[in-house]
Amino acid sequence: MTIAHKFGSTEIPAEPKRVVTLGYTDQDPVMALGVVPVGTTEWYGEYPGALWPWAKEKLGSAPLPAVLPTADTVPVEQVAALKPDLILSLYGGLTQADYDLLSRIAPTVAQPQGVQDYGIPWDEQTRIVGKALGRSERAEQMIGDVRAKIDRTKAAHPQWAGKKVITAGWFKEQWYVYSSKDPRGELLTELGMTVPAEFDRLAGDKFGSYISLERADLLDVDGIVWVTFADGEEAAIKSSPGYAQGPVVKQGRALYISSEGRNNLDPMTGYITVLSLPRLLDALPPQLDAVLDGNPATTPPAVAPSS
Repeated sequence: MTIAHKFGSTEIPAEPKRVVTLGYTDQDPVMALGVVPVGTTEWYGEYPGALWPWAKEKLGSAPLPAVLPTADTVPVEQVAALKPDLILSLYGGLTQADYDLLSRIAPTVAQPQGVQDYGIPWDEQTRIVGKALGRSERAEQMIGDVRAKIDRTKAAHPQWAGKKVITAGWFKEQWYVYSSKDPRGELLTELGMTVPAEFDRLAGDKFGSYISLERADLLDVDGIVWVTFADGEEAAIKSSPGYAQGPVVKQGRALYISSEGRNNLDPMTGYITVLSLPRLLDALPPQLDAVLDGNPATTPPAVAPSS
């Protein structure tokens, strides 16, 4: 099997048995297709094996993967110690130097050409993993099932059509808005909403962009889905200058998704995958309805934490 990617193409000579996933969410489609990685990469959440609940369900009696740290440099020695026969970094940002080093250990598949780093769509990610594992037919079946659920969700909520909605976070004491090419923004567009073109322009070839606190006017959209990773970020957003008194807050058009709050929709904070999406599509619609109904008094329903 030969797979093209950002740095050329990689030949996979036999069905992989020892897979290491360096892409932050790549373990999900690997697990979905019946292979347990020998190594995964910790992003956030600190779940054993870096397997969130929807992936752990696929573990069976297999041992948990070894967890590699998220770092500015690829932990090459730790990867080599796992003796992989395939290395995947699809939802990632490998450099040419990283790729060259890893390719000396095992066949390595990097992010696709033409896709920004950390921006591969969930279906393309699943399709590439299926090809790499020799399980393309099963991958296409799973993609079709999830795509059908997205279509059903969109059809059941025609009131979302055309609404200007963004996903955003809080980093370096600034707002950060994800573009329509990021998996978070892409999901909103797949459900019929739109991400204003201004945010794509600001993001350029990245998956999002920082917005200065002086540009609170940019946040005057139909809805904002705030995703947070650390304790205190939600409070910082709500108290940031120019935001608390803005129309989005006053009119109840903001949804706060956080591990510390009532709305613990963990997948929306990053894991947009073939495994997490079915759960998200069950939990997210009533949250969006509460934000987009035009009634400031509507409170989004509580969501139980993942377990």
